[in-house]
Amino acid sequence: MAENEENNYQENISQKSPTSENETGVWKTIARTMLIRGGKNKKRDNEVCETEVTSPTCSTESPDTPSPRKEEGIFRHLSALRRSFNNGQKNRRKSNWESTEKPVTDRRNSKDFKIPFRQNIPLKPLSVLEIDELLKRGDLEMAYLNLLSLRLEIKHDLKAQSEKTPSVALPNKEKDLSMLFMTLRTKLTDIVRRSCDSTSSELLMLTAHIIQEEEKQEGDPGGMRGWMDAWKAAVKDRVRDTLTGVHLDSCENNASWLAEHLGLLGKVMVELLEKVKTELVTSYPPSFHVFNTYVSSCHEVVKKHLRELLGKVTELKDYYAILDFAINSYHSEKILGSPSLQPEMNEQKTLTVPDDFLDQIRKKYCNCLQEGLQASLENVIKLEEEEVWKKKGTPERTEDGRFLTSHIHMNISTLIASLVKKSEKIDEILKIRVLCCCLEELKRFPKRFEEEFTKQSSSLLESDLLDCCLWAKYHVAYINSFSSLIEHLENHRGSCSDQLEHLVTEVDGLILRLRQALLEQFRVETEPFKESLMTKMWLNTDDDFNEIINRIETYSGHSKSMKSSPAQSFTNDLHYHVVKEYISELLKSKYSCKGKKNDLAAAKIKEQWDQLRKLFSEMGSTLNWLHPLGDQLTEIIEQENEKDIKNLLPALVENYPDISEKQLSAILYFRDKGIVTYSKKNLVIRHFIELKQNSGKQNHEHTFFSDIK
Repeated sequence: MAENEENNYQENISQKSPTSENETGVWKTIARTMLIRGGKNKKRDNEVCETEVTSPTCSTESPDTPSPRKEEGIFRHLSALRRSFNNGQKNRRKSNWESTEKPVTDRRNSKDFKIPFRQNIPLKPLSVLEIDELLKRGDLEMAYLNLLSLRLEIKHDLKAQSEKTPSVALPNKEKDLSMLFMTLRTKLTDIVRRSCDSTSSELLMLTAHIIQEEEKQEGDPGGMRGWMDAWKAAVKDRVRDTLTGVHLDSCENNASWLAEHLGLLGKVMVELLEKVKTELVTSYPPSFHVFNTYVSSCHEVVKKHLRELLGKVTELKDYYAILDFAINSYHSEKILGSPSLQPEMNEQKTLTVPDDFLDQIRKKYCNCLQEGLQASLENVIKLEEEEVWKKKGTPERTEDGRFLTSHIHMNISTLIASLVKKSEKIDEILKIRVLCCCLEELKRFPKRFEEEFTKQSSSLLESDLLDCCLWAKYHVAYINSFSSLIEHLENHRGSCSDQLEHLVTEVDGLILRLRQALLEQFRVETEPFKESLMTKMWLNTDDDFNEIINRIETYSGHSKSMKSSPAQSFTNDLHYHVVKEYISELLKSKYSCKGKKNDLAAAKIKEQWDQLRKLFSEMGSTLNWLHPLGDQLTEIIEQENEKDIKNLLPALVENYPDISEKQLSAILYFRDKGIVTYSKKNLVIRHFIELKQNSGKQNHEHTFFSDIK
């Protein structure tokens, strides 16, 4: 590279001479001598040349040496050239001080224009102060040409230094050159930063070509690395100043502060890139990839700016605004997809906001949403308390009039649907996360609701019969409402199966506890009437049993107001409870029949059992395996001989294998305590023990007697 510059430097000198072809060799010899001697020997060289013009000793005895007349012509040309150059330097220095910014010729309008720096380098550079003044005044072309001249001078000084004692002034000169180039770089980057304002196209062209030229001179004196990097940094600074300067209200002054700011940010970004496309691209060589560089800078600045904004966001709507901008608006026709930026935008690789950053925003969005959802669910409970429980409002029925219901499931379903639908406008990822987040938060709701409902409704059971009935209706309504909630949410099982399964477990638990509360209330209401069962009074009157039947019919009506699945479970639970309590009274050995009373007791049990069987069949109970029990016990009670009882035991043990010896003895005691003995000598008991031993410990489908304590 140094040799090429030296050749160019020599060519510049040779172009100044009008000598003939025969004079060329002598001229090159003299020019080379001038370069080696350096700036300090210029005066002595002039004196030598002037002596050579008049002295005959300048001639040579070589046959190839020109004649004195020809030598005289050569040196006259040389002297004239030097005088002309010196005058030109003076005139140029004068013009430098008179101008503030050197105008550029019209040929720079060409996209492929290259400034002929090498052809215009002055032989003698200006002083450091003069070059610095040129830089300050904005005459960048003249300043740069003199910097190139100073660089060549230093290079030749370095070459000459190897042949003599090192010069003390040379390191200072190199330091001055480096400082001047640093100043030049600063001026150029300032121009780039202002390029979107009022900088002329010619000045940008000059800037670009100086940067290109210096990228090639990295190893030369004063040469610095990273000229293109400095240009890109200046572009990024300009983009940053433009985009971060967009007006930003505070959240206290403007509820839509972030959405409005991001809208303005996108608008300013498009305006900036439009200006780059229409005005700046033509001022740079194609190798600069100006449009792509500005777009990439926009991406980097926007990503950093969004991170800064995220630190200020605390509300759900603002998290939504930043997600909507990053995922939708940023790539829409409003910004990157703007028709005014095509086709250049399509041709460059569009960078996107990093996935980890988007995940961070989504996570914050969901956390904020979960807090808001928790408050909303609390409001659902408060609304039910204010509008229903305190006012003792009667639950509404579904449109077909069949089922009692509440607005709870509709309020919750509508709330979740709106959150999911809104998040779906961002992307599918956020939609699924929001849904899972809602289900996760919702699983805490059933117990929270049950806690408040129990607290508010317990007083109804202490009032009159109407309030007790209202209490039961509330339970039925909420059983139906939470069942409907799960039905609505089942559509999302494919997206959030784990969260939905956890919620279903919690809701099923609540529905079970609501059913059990109804069953417990039924037990409380019938408790006073079951004490008389299987007694002497029971044989004589049906009043207490009829009271039980009335309660069953009342709760049968509650069951009919339930949706099918919970209604079926409740009916089976009620059926099992009634049968167990009825048989339990028989096994308590409260009363023993004798003689004809056996027939009366058996007939009454059969009659009442048929009533229960009919009633629960109409209610839809599926516990058909309980029906034979009453008939089999009736047959045992009405038998006169123990032998006949023995023949009935196999069917009883087969259908109800969990019946114990003690429980069978209680049945025999009710029949006639006189023939009952707990000794194995009793024929019926011995046969029963044999049957139990032969049946072994088999797993049976149903249990009944083992539940009776």
